[in-house]
Amino acid sequence: MLGKRKNIDQLASNDWDLLVIGGGITGAGVMLEAARRGLKVLLVEQRDYAWGTSSRSSKMVHGGLRYIAQGDVKLTRHSLLERERLLKELPGLVERATYLFPLRKGVFPGRWPMKAVLWLYDFLAGIRDHRYLSLQQVKERAPALNAEGLTGAMCYTDALTDDCRLVMRTLLEACGRGGEAGNYLQVTRVERENGGFTIALHDLANDQTGKVRARQVVNATGAWADRFSGSEARVRPLRGSHLFVDPQRLPVNDCLTVMHPDDGRPVFVFPWEGVTCVGTTDLDHPQDMDIEASASSQEVDYLLKLINSQFPGRDISRDDVFATIAGVRPVIASGKGVDPSKERRDHAVWGDNGVVTVSGGKLTTFRLIALDALLATGLIDEATHRRGQKSKAPMYSPVPAAPAAVDDFLHANQDDDDFFAWILSQESVQHLDDLMLRRTRLGLTQPRAGEAILQRRREQIQAALGWDDTLWDTELNRYLQIHEQFYGVPAVTMENRKAG
Repeated sequence: MLGKRKNIDQLASNDWDLLVIGGGITGAGVMLEAARRGLKVLLVEQRDYAWGTSSRSSKMVHGGLRYIAQGDVKLTRHSLLERERLLKELPGLVERATYLFPLRKGVFPGRWPMKAVLWLYDFLAGIRDHRYLSLQQVKERAPALNAEGLTGAMCYTDALTDDCRLVMRTLLEACGRGGEAGNYLQVTRVERENGGFTIALHDLANDQTGKVRARQVVNATGAWADRFSGSEARVRPLRGSHLFVDPQRLPVNDCLTVMHPDDGRPVFVFPWEGVTCVGTTDLDHPQDMDIEASASSQEVDYLLKLINSQFPGRDISRDDVFATIAGVRPVIASGKGVDPSKERRDHAVWGDNGVVTVSGGKLTTFRLIALDALLATGLIDEATHRRGQKSKAPMYSPVPAAPAAVDDFLHANQDDDDFFAWILSQESVQHLDDLMLRRTRLGLTQPRAGEAILQRRREQIQAALGWDDTLWDTELNRYLQIHEQFYGVPAVTMENRKAG
C-alpha cells in the first residue's frame, strides 16, 4: 500500500536500483514493471500523483481511430491490444463503452469509409464490435442530437476509465510488489557519481531536504521532461480542455464523436462519473509550466458552440458547467510546425549523461512505454523486453482489504463511507485538492466544487489526517481558491464579446 509517506531520511537508508521522477501514468508504469521484476524502485512526484496530464486526459483507453487515418497502424494495433488487456484485468475501472459516429449527408467520412476503418479497427483488436445504426435508431439513442442532414451513425466500442484512479491503482500494485512512492517530493538536482546517481530531494510537505542514491534514473515527467533530460528540447506542450456539464441539462447515454462547426475537428461528448464530459481542445501551451493549466474563456466558448450546434434545443451556457479541466499533453515535436492536432502521438525514449528520459505516447500504451524506458536503462535486456511486450501474464492482483469501489470506480459511490476511509488511510492524501480533484472526482462532478460533501465529511477528514480546525480552514480556503482559479468556469472576456 502507499499508506503513510516516508520521510527523506527513511528513503535514504536504501540504495535503489531505480529512481523514477514523475507520478503520472508513465512513471507509475515504469515503477510497476520494475517492481514486477524484483528491482528496488522509488518513485517521487513533486506535486500530487497524477497531478499533471494523467488526471486531465479524455478518460479514454482506446486505439485511436484517427491514427489509422494518419497511417499509423502499428500504434493503433498496440493500443488496441493494451486496451483489451486492461479491460480484462481491471473490470469496473476500465470499461467498454459504446461510441456513436453520426453520419450526415454530404459530410466526409460517409458510411462506407467509416465501415472500412472500423472493420480494420476491430480486426486489429481481435474483436468484431461495430455496426451501422439507421436514422431512427440514432434518434432513439440520442434524441437531442441535431437531426439536420443526419442519415444514421456508425456504432463501435472503445473503453472509458478514470485516468487518475488508473494511476493510483498502478502505484498501489507497484507498492504491493515492494516499490516505494512519495508525493510532494521535488527533485532539485541529479548528479552522476561512483557508477550511479545521487539525487537531491526537497520534501514540500514538511520542508525537509536530503539525498538518495540510485543505480539508474528515469525521467518520466511528461510535459516537464525537457527540464531533466539534459538535451535539447523535444516536447511540444499542447493543452486540451474539457467541460463537465450538468447531466440534467445535457443527458447522453453513449459516447458521441461530433464535428465542430468552425474547424471540423472531432470532439467527444460522453457520460462520465454521473456528468456529461465534453472535449477536447488542442492548442499550443506556451504558458509557464509551473502554473497549473486551466481552460481559457475562448476554449469554453469553443466547446459551448460545439454543444449547442450538435444539441440545438438544449441552450447550454456557462451556468450549466460544473467545472472545467485542462491538461498539457507531452507531444514529441516533429519540428515541422504542423497543426497541433496533426502531431503524432508516439512516445520517445532518449538519454543524456545516463539519465533516461521518456515522454509522449498515449495513456493506453503505458505498459509498453515503461518497458522501452527500462530497456534504455539497461536494467532489463533485449530478451526480457521482447518477452514483456508479448507477455499475457496479469499486471494486477487483487488489492488486499480494499473496498470494491477502488477497483470498480466507474460504478463507485465516491461519497461512500468505506471508500472515503480507504483513500484517507491508504492513498497519501496531503491536501483537500488531492482528495476532491484526484482521489475522488467530487470537485468536478458536484455543483459548487463539492463543498457540501466536504462540510459533511469534515470530522472524518480531520480525524484521519490529524488536522485541527485552523488547518482545516486553511486547507478549505486553499482548495476553493484552486478550484475557482484553475477548475472553474472563466468569465466572458471583452475579446469574446467582440467575437460574438
